[in-house]
Amino acid sequence: MTNDIHSFRDLANEEFDTRTLLRNAAQQAKDRKYDDFFIVDTDSHHYEQEAFKEIAEFIENPILRHEARVQGMSLGGIVSDNALYQGNGGRITRYPMRGKEKVPPTPHRDITLMERWMDSMGVDTAVMFPTPMLNLASCPRREEVSGIALAYNRWLCDKVLAENPRLKSMLYLPFYDPDMCLRMIDEFGDRKGVVGFMVTATTYKSNFENPYMKIYSSLQERGMPLGFHAAFNWSEQSLSLTNRFIAVHSLGFSWCNMLYMTNWLVNGMPERFPKLKTIWIESGLAWLPFLMQRLDNEFMMRTSDAPLLKRKPSDYMREMYFTSQPMEMVNNRKALEVTFEMINARTQLLYSSDYPHWDMDLPSTIYDLPFLTEQDKRNILGGNAQRVFNLEPSLSPVKQARRSAA
Repeated sequence: MTNDIHSFRDLANEEFDTRTLLRNAAQQAKDRKYDDFFIVDTDSHHYEQEAFKEIAEFIENPILRHEARVQGMSLGGIVSDNALYQGNGGRITRYPMRGKEKVPPTPHRDITLMERWMDSMGVDTAVMFPTPMLNLASCPRREEVSGIALAYNRWLCDKVLAENPRLKSMLYLPFYDPDMCLRMIDEFGDRKGVVGFMVTATTYKSNFENPYMKIYSSLQERGMPLGFHAAFNWSEQSLSLTNRFIAVHSLGFSWCNMLYMTNWLVNGMPERFPKLKTIWIESGLAWLPFLMQRLDNEFMMRTSDAPLLKRKPSDYMREMYFTSQPMEMVNNRKALEVTFEMINARTQLLYSSDYPHWDMDLPSTIYDLPFLTEQDKRNILGGNAQRVFNLEPSLSPVKQARRSAA
């Protein structure tokens, strides 16, 4: 276990503050001299439930808005065991103490907290996602899924993204409702800070079905990427056979993106939408060599099952984008190096921390890899994301100040 995160015992008698929690990470960033690296975190999270009273006021349906005011984020089972159980263990004491952190009255609390961890870790730009709301896909009332998703996206654009150029987002799409997805792309596609759109891959709908084609077409026309953010559902029949969080977490995140990607490939989506960039988020990297080899082997024996494909599945996969976290690097560094080679990581891998979750990765997970050149590190830590999201590279005020003082 690394010493990147300050321990709970050390915090016991201190006023809680993100910068205290991450002071070892800040020292690490200083030691590694990130000040001339443009670092983009492609997958980070905030706790939107802390602002849910604000979000509820953006809900269009008056009945649903009233229910949200009364029930909060327990509405429709949005806060589930999936979301809460992660706070019961792990190496970061972020969950139970976050509400005690003091912030100034302006800017918005979420902006202040985001900037505190970004500056500590050396991150210049962050693509932020919600946390418990990613479980919206499990809500049985579809009107709630669409209504709350629309309200959250409006709140995020108005209250957070519009106020701080360092914060970006791929907005949540309620995948059960293709018409609402298309409406969101039209409404928010040109808003400040919106760099793409994202599906949580626990939705029990096949991503190759015809109603979704208009979504992909719209994103391709706009030149905006589509992200598949992995998640897990412990109540899913196969995963319910596990009895430890570490088991369902290990299997669930990889499995749902494996399923989505397999359907995406064998149904020819890369040929139907050749300019649509896809990003596969928070499922690690170890599953990718397996899926490449498995699908190529099957395809060469049954090409008629995937008649739209003109190349092997792995050829398309090497043109997709992947976020790094949680990067499997404990046992076999050579296996990681081979994985990087197989997925063209130098141009296709996007650094992500998944902060503030317990399994987060600091930029050092990329920076310290001995088989990468300095240019490779610059690409993965920020350059690839700059290209995918069409970002203007800008170092954080903290980095700019340090460079000026040097």
